[in-house]
Amino acid sequence: MLSFIPPHVSFDRRAFLLAGGLSCFGADIAGSAMACAAERAARGEGVAAAGEIGSGRRKIAKSAIMIWLSGGASHIDTWDMKPNAPLEYRGEFHPVATSAPGIELCEHLPHLAKQAHHLAVVRSLGDFHRGTGDHHAGYYTNLTGHSPDPTFHRLLNARTPYPTDWPSMASVVAMKRPPHPSLPNAITLPQKEGAPEYTRPGQFAARLGIEYDPLFVDGSRAKPLDFTVPALTLQGKITREQVASRRELLATLDRAQQSAEQSPALSDYQKHQLKAFSLLTSSEAKSAFDIGSEPESVRQKYGSSITGTSMLMARRLVEAGVPFVTVFWKENKELDKLCKSGGGWDTHGNNFHCLKERLLPEFDQPFAALLDDLHQRGLLDETLVIVSSEMGRRPKIGDPRSGGVSGAGRDHWTHGMSTLLAGGGIQGGQVYGSTDKLAEYPKDNPVGAEHIARTVFHSLGIDDLMAKDREGRPFHLMDEGRVLTELF
Repeated sequence: MLSFIPPHVSFDRRAFLLAGGLSCFGADIAGSAMACAAERAARGEGVAAAGEIGSGRRKIAKSAIMIWLSGGASHIDTWDMKPNAPLEYRGEFHPVATSAPGIELCEHLPHLAKQAHHLAVVRSLGDFHRGTGDHHAGYYTNLTGHSPDPTFHRLLNARTPYPTDWPSMASVVAMKRPPHPSLPNAITLPQKEGAPEYTRPGQFAARLGIEYDPLFVDGSRAKPLDFTVPALTLQGKITREQVASRRELLATLDRAQQSAEQSPALSDYQKHQLKAFSLLTSSEAKSAFDIGSEPESVRQKYGSSITGTSMLMARRLVEAGVPFVTVFWKENKELDKLCKSGGGWDTHGNNFHCLKERLLPEFDQPFAALLDDLHQRGLLDETLVIVSSEMGRRPKIGDPRSGGVSGAGRDHWTHGMSTLLAGGGIQGGQVYGSTDKLAEYPKDNPVGAEHIARTVFHSLGIDDLMAKDREGRPFHLMDEGRVLTELF
């Protein structure tokens, strides 16, 4: 369930700045989706008639789900294996056949192997020496499709998000799609990446303005069925009626303030006041996010981990018509020392043990369940699913930070990595591009993050990439890259 008003939590004016895309919550997911479609039809709005085939127009995906493997997933140990490479590169895992002829995956992805006919594996993604080799630049590049500016090279992981940054793909979609009548246009769960110490750039609306920031929903490994919105909580035992009364008082104060302060920032602030108050006073909010209402058989299919419940939540949200949902991998502190990884996919040490015993099983079951669930419900064709990360792993085994070869770790590697795509008009059962024989560098059909971003936008019917910044000045969201039309 999603808790908005716990008995003893805090609430302040900044809460209104983080509720992007909210108005009111529908009582049930299916109802929300129908209401969304009806309202858009009544207004004559949409993005290339989302989800429909018009006269000569392509079919457009209604939503996207991005699964982000925080830390940097090892491409050579998962979906770009090199069984003929020397042992010090290929490692101890073996590839296995899948439901898609010509696609082999790691033997420790048995569930996904049965769903490979839905996948397009892009194996030729690289940063072409534009990045820093560290996490912040990797997040920024692969979440926005833009190269990191010089500040990333100078500050590395001390580089905080800037309001002048390029917006995330999620925020671009949130801005380009008509407002959902009862839910945010972009939702991120189960955490804000790297917050608070290392808040990762690239996950925000930035120059588009905070109105298009994703709504951040928090979950925990200890209670994977419970989700909260930290920015939208109330202090003490404040009731919804008291919130409504305070809204009236705040409106009076703001009207007096408007004559002295007229700016885009104030306009954003006022929009968020309205949206946040609507959320906080909605008695139906909990119902929309209540995973506990899912049949036990469905929850078991996804598994009981926070990763599983987050992917199930993502399916519920796109079923309700939310245009973009991001699931960031929730770090497991038990793996921090074991894998020298910060608890995620940053496997500087014990790479093979950590993948085999912990990371791959926790990803494999729910991701395969998500693909199958979307397919069974008739949602996969209209939902683009992306699996990405900030980097791959160094193909040659042995990271000096974990004892070299004996530490069995893989260091950062941004020169070659893979991205998985499924649904949303993508032709499944194919591989696009390749790396060299050691999985070090792109070989055939090399692509950059800008190509992936363009392809995501294309799937969602977003071909007009003009926007205005917070001062009303027009700019182009992406000048580089091309749509990988071969995938469709």
